[in-house]
Amino acid sequence: MNFVIDNWMLFAVALVSGGMLLWPMVSGAAGASALTANGAVQLINREKAVVVDVREAEEFAGGHIVGAKNVPVAQLEERLPAVVKNKGLPLLLVCPTGARANKAVAVARKLGYEKAQAIGGGMKGWRDAGLPLEKA
Repeated sequence: MNFVIDNWMLFAVALVSGGMLLWPMVSGAAGASALTANGAVQLINREKAVVVDVREAEEFAGGHIVGAKNVPVAQLEERLPAVVKNKGLPLLLVCPTGARANKAVAVARKLGYEKAQAIGGGMKGWRDAGLPLEKA
């Protein structure tokens, strides 16, 4: 017991660092829905992931991920089941920065798309990674 009392600061540091390591799992951040652009490419190539761009049509026409389907976030609940019929495939959602896509992930999961994920950083992250785009 004297060892614990004499080294209380050491134990405090150990507890704090352990708590910081466990916090992402407790808060749900570990395995969060954000995905890197390169991770998205791997899902597209290996698991036939479907990319849904939740930007407005004008934004989509300015440049989008090759093969992406455009379903604006406001229409997602009505149109997604018709656009992506296979709910077992990974669903990748993208917007300009990732904010709308994170909201879209919640909608997609509510509709039964359990493998829905947002591409972290959105189109900006995609461009920054130097990945290809196509224009409508």
